[in-house]
Amino acid sequence: MTSPVRPPVRTEALAALPVREAVPELVAALDAHGTAVLCAPPGTGKTTLVPLVLAGLVGGGPARKVIVAEPRRIAARAAARRMAWLLGEQTGASIGFTVRGERVVGPDTRVEVVTTGVLLQRLQRDQELAGTDVVVLDECHERHLDADTVAAFLLDVRETLRPELRLLAASATTDAAGWARLLRDAPVVEAAGTAHPVEVVWAPPVRPVRPPHGMRVDPALLTHVAAVVRRALAEREGDVLCFLPGVGEISRVAGQLGAVDAEVLQVHGRAPAAVQDAVLAGGTGRRRVILATAVAESSLTVPGVRIVVDAGLAREPRVDHARGLGALATVRSSRASARQRAGRAGREAPGAVYRCWPEAEHGRLVPFPSPEIRIADLAQFALQAACWGDPDATGLALLDPPPAGAMAAAREVLAAVDAVDPAGRLTARGRAMSRLGLHPRLARALLDGAAEVGPRRAAEVVALLSEEPPREYGDDLAAAWRQARRGADAYAPRWRTESLRLERAVPRRAQADPAPTRRTTAGPDPTRRPQAGPDSAPPAFEAPPEGTTTRRTTAGAQTHPRSDRDGDGGGGGALADDAVAGLITALAFPERVAQRKGDGAYLMASGTGADLGDGSRLRSAPWLAVAVADRAPHSPSARIRLAALIDEDTARAAAAHLLSSGEEVHWQGGAPGGAAGGDVSARSVHRLGAIELTVRPLRAPAPELVRAALLDGLRAEGLGLLRWTQDALALRARLGFLHRTLGEPWPDVARDDVLLSRADDWLEPELSRARRRADLGRIEAGQALNRLLPWATGQASRLDELAPERITVPSGSRIRVEYGDGQPVLAVKLQELFGLAATPRVAGVPVLVHLLSPAGRPAAVTADLASFWKDGYRAVRAELRGRYPRHPWPEDPATAEPTRHTTHRLRRS
Repeated sequence: MTSPVRPPVRTEALAALPVREAVPELVAALDAHGTAVLCAPPGTGKTTLVPLVLAGLVGGGPARKVIVAEPRRIAARAAARRMAWLLGEQTGASIGFTVRGERVVGPDTRVEVVTTGVLLQRLQRDQELAGTDVVVLDECHERHLDADTVAAFLLDVRETLRPELRLLAASATTDAAGWARLLRDAPVVEAAGTAHPVEVVWAPPVRPVRPPHGMRVDPALLTHVAAVVRRALAEREGDVLCFLPGVGEISRVAGQLGAVDAEVLQVHGRAPAAVQDAVLAGGTGRRRVILATAVAESSLTVPGVRIVVDAGLAREPRVDHARGLGALATVRSSRASARQRAGRAGREAPGAVYRCWPEAEHGRLVPFPSPEIRIADLAQFALQAACWGDPDATGLALLDPPPAGAMAAAREVLAAVDAVDPAGRLTARGRAMSRLGLHPRLARALLDGAAEVGPRRAAEVVALLSEEPPREYGDDLAAAWRQARRGADAYAPRWRTESLRLERAVPRRAQADPAPTRRTTAGPDPTRRPQAGPDSAPPAFEAPPEGTTTRRTTAGAQTHPRSDRDGDGGGGGALADDAVAGLITALAFPERVAQRKGDGAYLMASGTGADLGDGSRLRSAPWLAVAVADRAPHSPSARIRLAALIDEDTARAAAAHLLSSGEEVHWQGGAPGGAAGGDVSARSVHRLGAIELTVRPLRAPAPELVRAALLDGLRAEGLGLLRWTQDALALRARLGFLHRTLGEPWPDVARDDVLLSRADDWLEPELSRARRRADLGRIEAGQALNRLLPWATGQASRLDELAPERITVPSGSRIRVEYGDGQPVLAVKLQELFGLAATPRVAGVPVLVHLLSPAGRPAAVTADLASFWKDGYRAVRAELRGRYPRHPWPEDPATAEPTRHTTHRLRRS
């Protein structure tokens, strides 16, 4: 049989790609070192020409099998179709691609473009990557977590199993030094681009806009972006590429551009393949406005673009480990991203970029986007590392090590879903989870949920959770499920495809016994299911064998037939959609089961408050399972974006590991200076995490718990809760002075925290006898402080000698000494010190004498009486003798008789 005639290669298009000049150097580098870093700007052909050369499809090199890993599905499809076009073929012949839910390959495929997630799964099943000669990691500068993980695994494979495997890291920026070091000092090959000059137009909003927080973007900014697009269309020629952070913002800006004389297209990961193809195919004569997410920064080449409008925003994953919340957050884009986006305007001709922020702010942007490994939820990464045999990821070659706190939180999640054993080792269940291509939380929900409600319904809800439905669906997950089933928008076909994939991936041992009367919410703890065997889960993403061409696209999935094994909905057939959606969500996010605390206000088991939006039909529900929530900076509570109804039994079953019972004795309420004081609260509490299920008072709480609570109260409200007489306060001040002046053995009593750390030494036995706040007020603080005196050394008896409470002055009066934070103060009437030449001292420190007028008002301050009598007294005498003529004002106070009386009385006596 004759082989089919191969269509002609588009040699002119291949020759026009700038990267061709660097290909010989690149091939030589790979031949010599086995690894290399290719640094080439977008549009040079690094994604299309280089794999064809390495596979021997052009250039006459040896035939090789090449895998190209792309960070996004849309980029993987586009790269494969472009390479096939250059060869004059359709995808599925020499060029194929595999993404989640779709695989187009054939027996003659030499270059396969895959997402990094697909390659990660493939490596876990076949660490040697048998039959693969070269792996190209494209767009590695974007630092997606899957890409970093794949690179680490591939380096491990090269060093231990297949040293002949060639590895190429391709980057669109010049930040290649780190990758070169990671690839064991790999050579860096740079390819020059053919970018045309791009004029920068600074177009900030006239009025200030609110900064982004969570997923929220100020509508005023979006209105401004739409206005800038209209301005750009009026001022310049060519198509417009507008960068926005997400699908919601794209939709809102598109709604404001309905009247423009241009075709408005939307490009993002959720866009239908037909729309993506239309954008990448070029214009049809009419001007176009392409509204795109960051996917168009470097992964795609959009022809015809001469103008870029950059909103200056991006989306990054964020995790609040303390509250158990993880979501995408809107942030300011980096300078590197701004540079990449601007370059899109100069790919084919001179262009312009309109930046929607002030020029003065540009230099304050971060230089590069944050690597996902530093900021993302690491549960899935930790599971992949455990499957690889390195649970702590300490042996993996990573550009950035995972943060210790994030890894600890990830291991807690894996332990909670039984993916690892108490020692942190991978379980058979954990290996089955890793093959599902899901976050471990969702994998747990799918496996345990399938055993309760059947694989079809479990898969449908998990598919909703794995790719959040459009906000237009509302915050009710069950209602969103029903809307997705109706299939009236672009989201529904993708959801159906993913649902079908997940249903097929459920191991048979995890599927429900089709008993229609099974009670979901009253069964055993669903966190303790029988573990599936290590080989029981079929491969995720790639059910078809390697040597076949298959097309699992959304076009033929208009209906989603029931699985025969489900019967009337499987084990959960009797449950309504609300109950199923709630159960699956609670299984995925047990710490987010929430109890109603007020109108639309809920408390999650994690301890975080959460609020529903006005008008939500869920506001009166006693219990919810929260699927999506985000929290604005400095906000005490989260905003619920997507949730499902549950009952208390479902909450208890799904979050059984959070159930606890015990005596809780603590100090409740009160603060320093607060109007209302706290007191000891003693209760027997049965709780689900932070949610109190049942509470009853404790009549006889354990004394040690009460004592600890009282100490907490003293820490919270201060030692003022004790009884402080004037003498007690004076004693504390005297002891504080001696400690500052002489040190040990005199105790440090100035700070409450120091005193409380020695509670056993001075507050007993009264503290252990106390039961409530009022009992603290009966403890004599002065009597208690006496216990801290250095009795053992005999120094305690010198207290009055070293820091006397009063000093006898020449007039015979005993004047109290004020011991504060500084020098001790002796406030005395001037006439009572006549004849005293030397300043009194305490513990060797001269007191600070406040000399008072006969009326007791301050007249002078001195720490040197002899100097005062000599120099300062005359001025005081001249000022006060006329005001107080009845009191003595001798010219020589050093020889005068001290007195506390008037002159007349002094003469009489």
